[in-house]
Amino acid sequence: MEHIERKVQSLVNKHKTNSPFKLAKALGIEIVYENLGNTWGYYSMHFRIKIIHINENLSEEEMTFVCAHELGHAVQHPDANTPFLKNHTLFSTEKNELEANAFAIYLLFLEKNLNERISIENALNKYGIPQKLLKSSAIFF
Repeated sequence: MEHIERKVQSLVNKHKTNSPFKLAKALGIEIVYENLGNTWGYYSMHFRIKIIHINENLSEEEMTFVCAHELGHAVQHPDANTPFLKNHTLFSTEKNELEANAFAIYLLFLEKNLNERISIENALNKYGIPQKLLKSSAIFF
């Protein structure tokens, strides 16, 4: 997961922000808010246009985490249409999901002062990250 942390740090340093919304804009990725029912969000690419879909019914903190997670897909797996893969093939998306979770967690753990990190407990509470997600991503701080 070290390569993911380096990628996140590089993006943050280049664009001077750890906001997933600002990074998406800087990278030319569209963000669409829509009613997705029980789905929190997903990433897709249509005609080379990268799109992050976020459930409009989520809290601001949940939207932030979803945007960070889907940004991880856009950066690390730009050609993978995860919803399609899950529903139409036997291809396992577990590795992609773990990598997107790791990307989101690394990104969101950076504070405004980019040289400091917030505690794991504060991040879990601030962004509504389930503790089991942190364990399943195999990230150790």
